[in-house]
Amino acid sequence: MYLTDRSTPQRADTEQRRRRGLRSRAAPVVFVLGTVSLITDISSEMVTAVLPLYLVTTLGFTPLGFGALDGVYNGVSALVQLAGGHLADRVRNHKLIAGLGYGLSALCKPLLLLASSVGAIGTVLALERTGKGLRTAPRDAMISLSTPPENQGRAFGVHRAMDTTGAMLGPLAAFFILRAATDGYDAVFGVSACVAVLGVLVLVLFVPGRPKNPPSDEDVVADTRPPVQLREALSLLRLPRLRALAGCAALLGLTTVSDAFVYLLLQRRAGIGEQWFTLLPLGTAVVFLLLAMPVGALADRIGRRTVFLAGHAALLIGYALLLWAPATPALPPVVLALHGVFYAATDGVLPAALADIVPEQLRASGLALVGTSQALARFCCSLAFGAAWTVWGDGPALAGAAAGLLCCATVAGMVLRPNGGTRP
Repeated sequence: MYLTDRSTPQRADTEQRRRRGLRSRAAPVVFVLGTVSLITDISSEMVTAVLPLYLVTTLGFTPLGFGALDGVYNGVSALVQLAGGHLADRVRNHKLIAGLGYGLSALCKPLLLLASSVGAIGTVLALERTGKGLRTAPRDAMISLSTPPENQGRAFGVHRAMDTTGAMLGPLAAFFILRAATDGYDAVFGVSACVAVLGVLVLVLFVPGRPKNPPSDEDVVADTRPPVQLREALSLLRLPRLRALAGCAALLGLTTVSDAFVYLLLQRRAGIGEQWFTLLPLGTAVVFLLLAMPVGALADRIGRRTVFLAGHAALLIGYALLLWAPATPALPPVVLALHGVFYAATDGVLPAALADIVPEQLRASGLALVGTSQALARFCCSLAFGAAWTVWGDGPALAGAAAGLLCCATVAGMVLRPNGGTRP
């Protein structure tokens, strides 16, 4: 079992020519999908940045009510990914399912102006996250299917860099809108809805519904196949390499502390003022933006297993610094840089590793299986870490997470080891 360490095995000359033609058409699709994600993330992060203050200070929600909504906001999309991936493979139209997801999320933004109770806002947020869950696997499948296997890491790196740009611009846009508008929150939700609609339009107008490459014999046969059944998607779990990949992603996710807790720990450890707290995610995002594409390309060259595990090593070093490093001015930028390296080395590399494992007709389902296993594991880690922090304090909780991450990374390194003769 290994995490796609070599680019691809030797192919026939006809296959190489086909890939060269595919390579020339992959970049535009990746860039357009990256533009869609950039625009959509501006819209989503505008809402995410103001939602806690809006719920607590304007609507008077209790911490318990906000905690329940936050769980809905972060947990629903992970469960819906499986449905989105299977539907995309079943109808053989990834753009359609991704478009439905983007459209549903856009529709929910103005509904926040009308919702004022826990139940109503929870329903709107659940629908918005349902849209995210529907679009994630089909979108990543379009990136994967439009890119040669040896360039998967670079392609996902380009997409994640553009996606992160939107995640950086969203909070800044919300900040300036709140300062300029009289009804600040209403203005943020209204502008967010308009931006989300723009993202849907870009997807509809510029993303091709199907690859435009000349159809091969395999493509002709695929068009005559019956719709993908649920049992076929579940049969992917019989693939040893996919099973190992999903298991290791979940195992490592169980010891990956959520971003919010990392920023809270860093604020406490470094004594950062509350007025600067909202800028901490930007530090991670900047590093992620700068490194996503070069690290993805590096993974294509030296091996995705090596880069994937190195990213978790960077996260482990960040944990160690939060536990034992002195509270110097250098601590925040170093920890945030390591946090960004972690995401650059894992977020795009993981789906890129599936290119040589999952058949094309089940690509979205395979991406959904791995993504959901990782997301649910991280959700469980957040619950466990929060409980441990409450009972034992932040230091022991983080020490336990660090020890668990070290053990899990060691196990993952052995499970994902290259076969004999394959470069690590």
